[in-house]
Amino acid sequence: MIKALLSGDLPRSRALSAVLVLILVTLAAAPFLFGGAQAINTAAKVCVFIVLVASYDLLLGYTGIVSFAHTMFYGLGGYGVGLALYGWGATWISALAGLAIALVAGVALAFLIGLFSLRVRAIFFAMVTLAVASAFAILAAQLSDITGGEDGRSFRVPEMLRPGFTLADLPLLGPITGRTITYYVVFLSALVLFLGALRIVNSPFGRVLQAIRENDFRAEALGYRTVYYRTSANCLAAGMAVLAGALNAFWLRYTGPDTTLSFAIMLDILLMVVIGGMGTMYGAVIGATLFIVAQNYLQKLMGTAAKATEALPLLPNLLHPDRWLLWLGVLFVLSVYFFPTGIVGKLRQRSG
Repeated sequence: MIKALLSGDLPRSRALSAVLVLILVTLAAAPFLFGGAQAINTAAKVCVFIVLVASYDLLLGYTGIVSFAHTMFYGLGGYGVGLALYGWGATWISALAGLAIALVAGVALAFLIGLFSLRVRAIFFAMVTLAVASAFAILAAQLSDITGGEDGRSFRVPEMLRPGFTLADLPLLGPITGRTITYYVVFLSALVLFLGALRIVNSPFGRVLQAIRENDFRAEALGYRTVYYRTSANCLAAGMAVLAGALNAFWLRYTGPDTTLSFAIMLDILLMVVIGGMGTMYGAVIGATLFIVAQNYLQKLMGTAAKATEALPLLPNLLHPDRWLLWLGVLFVLSVYFFPTGIVGKLRQRSG
């Protein structure tokens, strides 16, 4: 049954299997394992970014397409749900209508970009996507009457998802609040989308995408219409990114350019793909988890280390919490150096 759920794509490494099970169990039980808000926020962000990174890996790792417009689709999902709930009321119908509009708009935009741009060389396609994403970010910031501009929009969610709502009070686990329900909506949606992505890349369609990545001329010579397959992959990845953006908006109850459209998020996605390993969906899980946890806890860890080494020369200054980005960069360089095929690739090589 597990093999069927994973579409026959097993981890093929005991260490990797153990890490994936640990991540799954931790995320599944996060509301009851951790009491603080930061831990739950981190777990929810990991779930969202697993979907977002997996969708980007479908493009970069499996099809060989370099796109800088992925945060645009992520933003479309966030703005679609957020603006619908803000303008039409905090109901499920509003949320679903906003999601449907964002999904159709995102897939249509991905189709148009793919249709007109995927015939050119990879670097030109990357530049086209960068230009379109930049234009969309500027548009979102300037249409302040609709989008809230740089400040974004806060909105209410359906009553069942509000923190003040209590579904039940369990003796051992504690109260099941609207926040807990929202977390499990995000978690279960992310799990279903990830398994769906696994199914896609291990289907005949996914095998053709990998053939195009390796040698598009040979794939075309075999009779495969490479533009059709690339455009389809672009649309699928865009749809997943839209859904990830919607999940993020639901969790934050806010949408804005800094949380969805920032180019820094695009760079983070690239880093997560490289750290986890391109061309493997499990790399999205490992890369997203490591990066988000480091992003949220490295600063606090460095503060503790700086206090512990106060008596030593130089070290407290090097470990000052304000320098967390420096050490995050060092960790990234080390991971690329020691794991050139990503963490998943390295673990599979060792077990093979």
